[in-house]
Amino acid sequence: MLRQISEDVRVNLKDRLREVRDAIRQSRHDGAGEALREATSHLPPFPGKGIEGLLSHAASAVDDALSLAESLVPHERPAKVDGTTVKSLRSYFPAGDKDQQLGGERLFRRDMYYLAKAVLAELKVVDARIHEANFAAVHASMRKRHADLLAALADNAEPSGQLSPVAAACSALLMEFLGHRPIRFSEAAVDTPAVVQRNAMDIRCLAPLALACGLATIATDGSSEPDMLEIAVLAANVRHDRILQACAKADLMSELTAVFATLLAHLP
Repeated sequence: MLRQISEDVRVNLKDRLREVRDAIRQSRHDGAGEALREATSHLPPFPGKGIEGLLSHAASAVDDALSLAESLVPHERPAKVDGTTVKSLRSYFPAGDKDQQLGGERLFRRDMYYLAKAVLAELKVVDARIHEANFAAVHASMRKRHADLLAALADNAEPSGQLSPVAAACSALLMEFLGHRPIRFSEAAVDTPAVVQRNAMDIRCLAPLALACGLATIATDGSSEPDMLEIAVLAANVRHDRILQACAKADLMSELTAVFATLLAHLP
């Protein structure tokens, strides 16, 4: 119990530090400085000239120092983020003792964090923040609410029986993604603040992650291909409207499962 609490605290602290780092980077003297202007817009005019320039140079110095420190500390960051980063759902949700399950949870939130960054870059989405703690919440919710689907994956390891249970697990995963919203978008990243538009943005960025996990799970040789993530992004984009429609249905689980089954059956 204490170990899990410590893990939760560590993940949340990482998210908060990332937010601080983002704010510092936006305040660099060689950047746009929007964060600095927003942070100081409510303050009265400073009597001296050039205070913003001094603060932005200070932010640059802090950012450079953090970058240097980061380069000297070992990271869990994958050497390269592409389709090979994606693991099977059986790797992320292993059957076994608590240590094995905790290892799967760590692997899941680490991979999903970096894969989400790669998807955002591929879709050219800017000013979005990824919360690793929310991916941890997705993992826990999958374990709690969809244990039967995860068990079905273990029971259908043969390629001939995988399609249906994997499609169902991908549907559940996307539902949990949408429920916990691990990616938060700024106004600049969304054309309109309408809820429908924000949901569409969530689906556009998160559906590729669920699909990539499904593709890795049904891979015949048990390994992912470098272009698997790119394929998932393209396929989810092509079927975006269909996925959006499925999410609006009363029985969205069955509707989404049908969409994922079609994609998984026809993608390499």
